[in-house]
Amino acid sequence: MPEGQHPYAGSDAVLVTMHGKERAVAPAFAQVLGLNVVATTGVDTDALGTFTGETPRRGTMLEAAVAKARLGTGATGLRFAIASEGSFGPHALIPFLPAGIELMVFVDADRDVVIHETMAAERTNFAHLVVAPGTSVDRFLAQVGFPAHALIVRPNAGGQSAALRKGIIDLDDLGRAVSAAAAASADRCALVETDMRAHFNPTRMDTLARLSMQLALRVAALCPACAAPGWGRIDVARGLPCELCGMPTQTVASEIFGCVACAHREFRPRRDGRVHARAADCDECNP
Repeated sequence: MPEGQHPYAGSDAVLVTMHGKERAVAPAFAQVLGLNVVATTGVDTDALGTFTGETPRRGTMLEAAVAKARLGTGATGLRFAIASEGSFGPHALIPFLPAGIELMVFVDADRDVVIHETMAAERTNFAHLVVAPGTSVDRFLAQVGFPAHALIVRPNAGGQSAALRKGIIDLDDLGRAVSAAAAASADRCALVETDMRAHFNPTRMDTLARLSMQLALRVAALCPACAAPGWGRIDVARGLPCELCGMPTQTVASEIFGCVACAHREFRPRRDGRVHARAADCDECNP
């Protein structure tokens, strides 16, 4: 291997996807690592869970993403695999705003290690609307970016899979889907929601591109102790002292960097340079 070249340079990595994510993922890994990303064919990732709920996701996001990646190495025989999972819902702090979390993993089957990164997807078109046939939805369509962003329609009450339509990008198709779903619904209404599958959602694809760069940079970083790829932040340490009484608080004091292959760890100061917590965040000063 030429001096200074990353251990993964020139290798192939399988991206486990049914939804065209290679358009977002491949450029970052090629640029940062010289890694060639190839999409899987014939691997049914929907068996591990679907956005529309027909198949519930088993386990955590990380477990599901790793399971996808393992499917890819098993199907192709390649040593390296990439997979991602997303979750969308109300914002944790501002419930009336939508938000999401994207998680992406890189699996090295040779070293038996998993490197992963997450990203908050605060810019998302995730939304839904309950409508009756003939009701105007123009405002909602403008809000979610239709038809560049596709929609899903299903009955609002009753079986989730009955009259379910995905990937709707045509206004006439939308009208027909709403009528069919409402006819199958106990309340005669249809649930119209954004299609969050990556190939039907350019906003989500943009987030995946940014997360791909974040993960590629993490994979590129080598452990200072054993030189394994994937060195990066793995946790935080709390206990930043209070600005008034000096007692430790629950505020983050330092970041913990670690290796995915060995036990090497480093504690690093906060990136913003803060050395004291606010008295308002201290249990002693503000019980």
